[in-house]
Amino acid sequence: MRVGVNGREMASDNIPKVLDVLQRMLHHGLEPRLSSGIADWLQRHGVQLALPRTTEGHLELDDLDLCIGLGGDGTLLDTVAMVGRTGIPVLGINLGRLGFLSSVRLEEVDAALAALSAGHYALQDRTLLEVLDQTDALGTHNFALNEVSISKRDSASMIAVHVHLGTAYLNTYWADGLIVATPTGSTAYSLSCGGPIVYPTSDALVINPISPHNLNVRPFVVPDHFTIRLQLEARSDRCLLNLDSRSVTIEGDSTVTIRRAPFPVKMVQLEDQDFLDTLRNKLNWGLDQRSTGDR
Repeated sequence: MRVGVNGREMASDNIPKVLDVLQRMLHHGLEPRLSSGIADWLQRHGVQLALPRTTEGHLELDDLDLCIGLGGDGTLLDTVAMVGRTGIPVLGINLGRLGFLSSVRLEEVDAALAALSAGHYALQDRTLLEVLDQTDALGTHNFALNEVSISKRDSASMIAVHVHLGTAYLNTYWADGLIVATPTGSTAYSLSCGGPIVYPTSDALVINPISPHNLNVRPFVVPDHFTIRLQLEARSDRCLLNLDSRSVTIEGDSTVTIRRAPFPVKMVQLEDQDFLDTLRNKLNWGLDQRSTGDR
């Protein structure tokens, strides 16, 4: 099995962890292929590996059977952007602390790699969002796994976002910005802004204002068949358009049109992984000192 390994710039004390994971992959009969990001990082720290590299800009289904993000949740989002429309499955191995999306911990690596080698895993389609306009700024990387958001720049004044669902007017949000989140992204930025948690395979999207100035508005869950059109009205001449961890600057009077992408990302689900367990273990979901055990 040919496995791409992607990573960001990390602290140098992660080098032994990365090398250990790569060695374990070889032990389990997997063929690691390094992305340029993690290969260049290792090289800058004097580590030379006789491993092939992936050609990130021209990935095809025949190049890789699977791709691993080695780091944290940000690395997994970068890996989703890297595999793009290819349909190559993605798995995250967590080298950091929380790792909500990068769910495999270092102490679980051997079991996870053995399952991959034996084919003991399932694939779960996760919704992506696609931005239909702003092509000059976004190019072909116009999709996001967690959310698409609009935000003001620095200390600029609040912005007004006029929102339509299809052709129907929904609301005008006076706020520091607006988030459109997928079910996967409902546990990310949207949750920190008071949004609901949505089960990851739900056919729904969350529209959530960031620090709204009209306090009678709340996060809104809508079916994901709607095309969502955002018309911006900003006092400054520029706003930020954010797709997961990527940001571009757009005009303050821009229109941003968002829909469910026509292709999903395929997330690897190991046999012992469960979304509800992850909620309880990593977000302390429902934690109560009065609890004495499982219900």
